[in-house]
Amino acid sequence: MEGPSGRGADQRHRRFDIEGLGQKGIHARVPGRNRGRTKIFQLMEALIVALCRAMTVRQVAQLLGVSDMRLWRVLDFYVERARAQEDFSEVTSVGLDETAARRGHHDISLFHDLEAPRLLFATEGRKAEVVAQLADDLEAHGACAENIRDVCIDMSASDRSGIEEHLPWTNITFDEFHVIQLANKAVDAVRRAEVKSNPVLKRSRYLWLKDQQDWSQGQLLQYTDLRRLNLKTHRAYRIKESLREIFRLASTREEAEALLERWYSWARRCRLAPMKDFAKTVKAHWEGILNAFDSKLTNGRVEAANAQIQAAKAKARGFGSVRHLITIADLVAGKLRHLPACPFKNQRRAQAAL
Repeated sequence: MEGPSGRGADQRHRRFDIEGLGQKGIHARVPGRNRGRTKIFQLMEALIVALCRAMTVRQVAQLLGVSDMRLWRVLDFYVERARAQEDFSEVTSVGLDETAARRGHHDISLFHDLEAPRLLFATEGRKAEVVAQLADDLEAHGACAENIRDVCIDMSASDRSGIEEHLPWTNITFDEFHVIQLANKAVDAVRRAEVKSNPVLKRSRYLWLKDQQDWSQGQLLQYTDLRRLNLKTHRAYRIKESLREIFRLASTREEAEALLERWYSWARRCRLAPMKDFAKTVKAHWEGILNAFDSKLTNGRVEAANAQIQAAKAKARGFGSVRHLITIADLVAGKLRHLPACPFKNQRRAQAAL
């Protein structure tokens, strides 16, 4: 196996120029099969991996006095090696979401294990082909694509067609998060149209998008004033919140379907074009929405993991390449069990045992 530099057996030595170690640098032999690695170099690389979990690569590079690319080679090597040893044989439910390397750049598809939870697979693109890549990656990690029974996705046509083409035996679930996300877009469209003729709605956007439980005292008072004005935005908000209540109250698929039928009839007759279009979208994804009441799956944990990835991306102010973003995503959200342990943790454990 090649070392982190990726240059194989022809590169006999590598060097980190690190201040404060009593010598100008550290030299380590790196034969093609990693034989003869010095203990100090292994500990140094383990420390680099641990630091890059908590800090940006650029910050670690500045701390150690080396180039970013040297650290990326170390990270790429250990993350790829750790992923190769992961076992996905018990994965039965998967959640799919997307992020972007930088604003305006290509999307990255992220597949998560909904039971663990952990990031399983990340790849560039969001077309149907990425689902085929997931199936291949599962096979490479001791799993079988036929073991996947449930997939939780948003309502994008590309995700749905990819699942139907490459994992046709699975049950597709559209969870509450993505359904309410679309409802919020419809409510905001109503508000943006109405605010042109009714300035009282200015600075009220987040009032209509947030759950009532998350309102501040000021937003509660604002809502009390606005609800008396017979606003179209308020009607759209009530339709959205009634849908949210169905997800909260319905305990079975049958109960949910009866409530959804009544909600759909109301939404289709509301004379608010964005809400009527949203109701049509719900009807087009009817079975997948009802599946949420059977599978009880939600992408909440997926969103939490993606928040970690987004935080790492924001801290680093973006990444220079898609590969770097995928490496960091695996590092912070993959729960990789075969990464080198932080040397300081091992030292503390040894001291505690004495």
